[in-house]
Amino acid sequence: MPARFSEPLFVISVAARLVEMHPQTLRKYEREGLIAPSRTQGNLRLYSDRDIERLRQVKYLVEDRGLNLAGVQMALDLTRRIREMRLATEQLKRDAARIPTAVGATDAFGALGDELNAVLLSLGFLAEQPAVPTRAKDELRSSS
Repeated sequence: MPARFSEPLFVISVAARLVEMHPQTLRKYEREGLIAPSRTQGNLRLYSDRDIERLRQVKYLVEDRGLNLAGVQMALDLTRRIREMRLATEQLKRDAARIPTAVGATDAFGALGDELNAVLLSLGFLAEQPAVPTRAKDELRSSS
């Protein structure tokens, strides 16, 4: 994942537009502990691509899956834990690939990884991608 994925870039109004939510909704989700944007010295909220991704997942869980905020918190925790499991599985798969007698294990780890990805998708998690293309980010910054 790019190092810039966690870099705070967007003020609340831009973040709200990116996820098609009202800024007050983003403030509520922060109060509920679902999101934790960075703060400037002047106490402005700054959202990173990772924060935008998380807000999109929250929106999906609330609007498309009908979860309340307590359910969303549980789903976000499950997402975090499954992502950790997926990373561990990928490492085990790489380790097993180096052992000639572990060819079947590599396939098993691949199948497990596929299943973890399917569960993550059902929880509304998508692969980490920038919220907007770099060129669009530059345009947003210059218009501010």
